[in-house]
Amino acid sequence: MTVRPRLLAFAGSLRKESFNKKLIRVAAAGAREAGADVTLIELNDYPLPVFDEDCESREGPPESARKLKALMIQHDGFLLSCPEYNSSITAALKNAVDWASRPAPNEPPLVAFAGKTAALMAASPGTLGGLRGLVHVRAILGNIQVLLLPDQIAVSRAHEAFNPDGSLKDAKQQAAVMNLGRKLADLTARLQSAEVPR
Repeated sequence: MTVRPRLLAFAGSLRKESFNKKLIRVAAAGAREAGADVTLIELNDYPLPVFDEDCESREGPPESARKLKALMIQHDGFLLSCPEYNSSITAALKNAVDWASRPAPNEPPLVAFAGKTAALMAASPGTLGGLRGLVHVRAILGNIQVLLLPDQIAVSRAHEAFNPDGSLKDAKQQAAVMNLGRKLADLTARLQSAEVPR
């Protein structure tokens, strides 16, 4: 890989022992093995009020929103592990997307998202592994011009799926999640290479 894509990786959960935080680390390891520079963050470190346009008009975006958006702009793609709450996207993830999508003066529309790549995964104690929530995340990101890998992984019975070190007990599942990270790294690198003037 001649181009080193920059990927931002995080889970859409605020819970300290989130299964999705464990899952995103596995995918991040795969992306790093493929040559990507991966920045792994936690949404807890970017506390955000619920998006309110009146508040935004009065006070501007909060500092955490500006920092998170700046990180998104600096990266070429996203590795996202998305918990399912009541069959849909978590409030924390949706709120982060809402704040980061807000335009600033003299800034291209959707600068934090448009043309970026993303790979989605989920882990849930349920039998579908968070699959229903991924449908909504995919629709939201696609609408704001993110190019999503068609591949995705949903880990069911997540409370039983992980070893104490954070790896997945199922070796095939571990390999598949790492491969998802590799695929995103490869796709992002190819797209960047295609954009380089010859």
